[in-house]
Amino acid sequence: MTAAVSSFPGGTSVTLLDVYEDPAPDGVVGGSPHLHLASTECYVVLNGTGALHTLDLSGAREILLSPGTVAWFTPGTIHRAVNHGDLQVLVIMSNAGLPEAGDAVMTFPAEVVADPERYREAATLPRRATVAERARDAARRRDLAVQGFLRLRAAMVAGDATPLRDFYAAATRLVSDRAHAWESIVRDGPLWQAARSEEMVRAIVAGSPDHLAEAVVSQAPQPRGERGFGMCGRLRAYNVADELVRR
Repeated sequence: MTAAVSSFPGGTSVTLLDVYEDPAPDGVVGGSPHLHLASTECYVVLNGTGALHTLDLSGAREILLSPGTVAWFTPGTIHRAVNHGDLQVLVIMSNAGLPEAGDAVMTFPAEVVADPERYREAATLPRRATVAERARDAARRRDLAVQGFLRLRAAMVAGDATPLRDFYAAATRLVSDRAHAWESIVRDGPLWQAARSEEMVRAIVAGSPDHLAEAVVSQAPQPRGERGFGMCGRLRAYNVADELVRR
């Protein structure tokens, strides 16, 4: 038979992240603040130290990060990875494929997020010949996101949630025209796995071991090539798609 859908647990993705090591204009070293509209993200800290700065309607928080820390946050949590030194994180993301499809929105100033064309121009990293040029573009994008984040956080600290609610609404409008394509990503990933798990439990209750004969072992190849420039840092994504297995 041929495996058509990844069996990796939960329909998730796995990425190695080296958090940026240069400071933003506020002096904080780290990545671009952003949120996910439909995905939950988890940090498993592998090396170094840092912090996770978050913002949601319950307020602002800082979670210290060190090797062994596991922290996760649900859709709507604005998060900023802060690097205190050599911070490397294994990122586990629900709904694999959604962030790449536009599930992530950076906290650019309100006037940018409200204008789809301005947002696209600010969010897109140009094709550059050298790593140094790409790093400068990533820093520029990060700095603009920090500018908007600081405004949102200052308002929340002052007790005004209106700017954050407005950002939520603007972020949703920004991606709503393409979000219809996300349904198939969820359906073919986590929903498929949940339905398959339910089928197996029912089979066990009925005393059938037939699904056990379909057991397969898969191993993701080590990520190779140049690290990409992500929102939070330099990253390498694991390919967790099942290899085609013939029986």
